Amino acid sequence: MTSEPQTTVTRVLIVDDDALVRAGLSMMLAGAPDLEIVGEAADGADVPAMVESARPDVVLMDIRMPRVDGLAATQTLRKRAEPPEIVILTTFDTDDHVLRALRAGATGFLLKDTPPAEIVTAVRRAAAGEPILSPSVTRQLIDHVTDGDDGGRSHQARGQLGELSDRELEVAVAIAHGKSNAEISAELFMSVATVKAHVSRVLTKLGLNNRVQIALLVHDAGLV
Repeated sequence: MTSEPQTTVTRVLIVDDDALVRAGLSMMLAGAPDLEIVGEAADGADVPAMVESARPDVVLMDIRMPRVDGLAATQTLRKRAEPPEIVILTTFDTDDHVLRALRAGATGFLLKDTPPAEIVTAVRRAAAGEPILSPSVTRQLIDHVTDGDDGGRSHQARGQLGELSDRELEVAVAIAHGKSNAEISAELFMSVATVKAHVSRVLTKLGLNNRVQIALLVHDAGLV
């Protein structure tokens, strides 16, 4: 008698100061058998304790909250030894906090009016460590946000990328163009396993958490 394959359940924490938004997200995610809502919070101040007790795999994080905003909460969570993946919830009004949250290590962002099926898919992708943003939307965000000294950041970014080998830099630039591992494999004529190894080395050398941060660094350096 063969046993049924076990489904991996992704644990989700919802953080938003709007009770209706929390209720709507809970309803749409609860219908997916592989997703489990392990808690809700109305403010970023409550997030560290809830993450400690509920151990979510993914946090859906609102940006604007009354006491502690999503940026500060993201920065706090990324300091944990094993942080959850963080997806920023936004109305996409070119809020500079979104870009800063991505720089801080958020996996990506979702518009609050995203269709339910796409939100479910995004949570699954976030749990797998895949970036949750399209290159076109990210470019629009970056192009409309002034976030500090661009000249200084460009110089610093080029210095960081100078630590990479030529091949690792090619992979980093491909990531910044939104390419998947399979697409990078075909473009650079290497196996997917080799691409993954290069990505891991890039993250380690640059001290980054995810592919989104690689893309932002390459953009800062002016290579895309």
